[in-house]
Amino acid sequence: MTQEDEDLRYPIGMFAAPESVSPANVAAWIDDIATLPRDLRAVVSPLGDAQLDTRYRPGGWSVRQVVHHIADSHVNSFVRFKWTLTEDRPTIKAYDEQAWAELPDTVGAPIALSLDLLDALHARWCVLLRTLGKDDFTREFVHPDSGPVPLGVNIATYRWHGRHHLAHIEQLARREGWGVS
Repeated sequence: MTQEDEDLRYPIGMFAAPESVSPANVAAWIDDIATLPRDLRAVVSPLGDAQLDTRYRPGGWSVRQVVHHIADSHVNSFVRFKWTLTEDRPTIKAYDEQAWAELPDTVGAPIALSLDLLDALHARWCVLLRTLGKDDFTREFVHPDSGPVPLGVNIATYRWHGRHHLAHIEQLARREGWGVS
């Protein structure tokens, strides 16, 4: 992979699990999760259908697919948090993100559906996240592919995930001159 391909694929860099999870880190990550729906809406709302159907990189998803993917992924993460807080090390169900991205609701539905979903989901998710105690950060779920995932690390993961995809759209908009600074 060339550096240009790497920059298009990982505009904010690849996710790196934090070495430690402190309450201050978690609070900052939750703040980023809380503001993602607003920030995403600000970037995509001015875009028309042709722009929404533009792929953010060769071989990548369209902006529309990215917006719907964020909603799909974050719904799954919210459920994983709930399982982990109510069960002992649950094994979660993985899903085929690429297959979901090709379903008709992801390819063609209005983005307003996912933007509204993200507003409500993130508001509720952040209520839950802000109630977690330090011991909750070490509670784990088991991902069938990657193994145990502590909730503190998963908060960092989804902070990165939202900002990663937001950066895909912002980077495309800048390259195309769509008015994003």
